[in-house]
Amino acid sequence: MIIYNVTVNIDDNVHLEWVEWMKNEHIPKVMATGYFLENRMCRLMVEEESGTSYTIQYTLKNMADYEEYVKLHARALQKEHADKYHDKFVAFRSLMEVV
Repeated sequence: MIIYNVTVNIDDNVHLEWVEWMKNEHIPKVMATGYFLENRMCRLMVEEESGTSYTIQYTLKNMADYEEYVKLHARALQKEHADKYHDKFVAFRSLMEVV
């Protein structure tokens, strides 16, 4: 099993709006692609100089599903997020394999 992890630090002045948008719009769109089995959104429990950090974890059966998601859907979904919160966040992505 593969975990696609997106870590986001979002500015405090839009943080609550962003959480609702992620839960009600963005994550459902990602899940609607059909590649992911489940998702989880977590707030990192650390002191930040600015903003609040979250991880969004999506599980997949295999790397082939991840590669197809990236090829067909990731760019448009990431662009939608960047357009809406263009200078209000920093994000990085990682892949993990459940062992």
